[in-house]
Amino acid sequence: MDDVNPLAIVLGALSVFVIGGIWYSALFAKPWQRAAGVTDAELQTGAARIFLGAAAFSLVIAATMAPFIGTEGPAFGAAAGAAAGVGWVGCALGIVYLFERRSLALLLIDAGYFAVAFTAMGAIIGALQ
Repeated sequence: MDDVNPLAIVLGALSVFVIGGIWYSALFAKPWQRAAGVTDAELQTGAARIFLGAAAFSLVIAATMAPFIGTEGPAFGAAAGAAAGVGWVGCALGIVYLFERRSLALLLIDAGYFAVAFTAMGAIIGALQ
């Protein structure tokens, strides 16, 4: 844990918010809403709880990713983040979505987000450690 930079963790976690804001608003807002079955009214409730919870989870993700990346640099960090986003998170979501009978569209939107977000997070952590 000596090679873990707290600033890298905070900036890595923050990158998840920036990418999520673009991903779920400008790029995929309506397709995600349809696939997830979320109404406009539902999006207006509970924002503080959702954003605080997401921030906490993002910090935990970044803090647990940092020791894996170590001081290997941004290219390794991006590759490790991509592997975790696609191989672990994307596949885990795939299993859950199969049992929940969720659509392929929702899986591609959500898993794609994590693949991109974890790649960026890994690159940031790798660059700053």
